[in-house]
Amino acid sequence: MIHHINIQITDRERTREWYERVLGAEFLDRGPALNRRQLQLRLGTGEIHTSDTEDLVKVPRVHFAIEVEDFDSMLAHLDSQGVPYSRTGGGAFTGTGGDDPRQGTREDTGERYTYISDPDENLIELVYHAGGLENSSGEAVDLTHDTGNVRWTQIEGFVEAAYAEEQVTVS
Repeated sequence: MIHHINIQITDRERTREWYERVLGAEFLDRGPALNRRQLQLRLGTGEIHTSDTEDLVKVPRVHFAIEVEDFDSMLAHLDSQGVPYSRTGGGAFTGTGGDDPRQGTREDTGERYTYISDPDENLIELVYHAGGLENSSGEAVDLTHDTGNVRWTQIEGFVEAAYAEEQVTVS
């Protein structure tokens, strides 16, 4: 299981707002000191951590992928938010699986896919497997979207104590 990925960003507030609005990410409040260190978000059971920088390093074709529950609804949502998407990731990839320049279908799984970019041009692949997921025995496995179900254990009371300590030390 992948715990988290780390992406470069130039503006935390813009990044947080975009990931929450476009992908439904959840802000992970780790307390004031850790929140100052980096922005952390949850998507499904995985996390996105960030590194603030003024000089983004552009690396073509580097991306991460997110499985979506309803591909057509996601495309409609992207349209409503004015987020462009393409089958080739803006030219980073040779698009396969059809002639639609905005989305494709892979021949081996029937997976539908498209690419979007966040405000700092981090490339994100959105995928949808119509056949669903299965375990090694071929049994269907549901995606986990209940943030209260699967998450990393945090020391009980850590965030609350961190905020209480912050209030005492700030003058």
